[in-house]
Amino acid sequence: MSVQRIASRYAKSLIELAQEQNKLEAVTKDMETFKELLSNRDLYLLLKSPVVGTDKKRQIFKTLFEGKFDKLTSAFLDILAVKVRESYMPEIVTEYLAQYKRLMHISTVTVTTATELDEKTLAAIKAKLLESKATDEKVEIVSVVDPDLIGGFVLEFDDKIYDASLSSKLDGLKRQFKDNLYVSQVSN
Repeated sequence: MSVQRIASRYAKSLIELAQEQNKLEAVTKDMETFKELLSNRDLYLLLKSPVVGTDKKRQIFKTLFEGKFDKLTSAFLDILAVKVRESYMPEIVTEYLAQYKRLMHISTVTVTTATELDEKTLAAIKAKLLESKATDEKVEIVSVVDPDLIGGFVLEFDDKIYDASLSSKLDGLKRQFKDNLYVSQVSN
């Protein structure tokens, strides 16, 4: 079975169980925290390691997360370890958060600009996106700064990219001039 299929099934099961127990928000918060923790290389390697045994991983999970995560989340992590599926946890967390956003009708929009945007501008972008009906009912904006854009912005959401950056426009002009077949004739 593919990693994506495994991640999707476990994520769906966790979401359904969290909904049944009215713990969806608590479990989602735990999954967001876990995703942040996965940026720690040691934790990531521990999850992926075939050398560290299941019992040792269960002990580590218990030490790290007991009392900090909801009981449902802790039980889920324990089940993954027992079924020797903990190596799929990074993919399961990513899929869980994606399924949660679909369930809650949240679109994540990445706005890349050359300089930092203020809250007023971000709010205006959010309002325009909601007004356009191109996004879902709720919009979550992630702001990224890339000085190489020179100016303008790039919007990314739902596998779509709207590039209104100055660097993109300059690249377009370069291609036009490069492909220009006009040759000037200078007379002496």
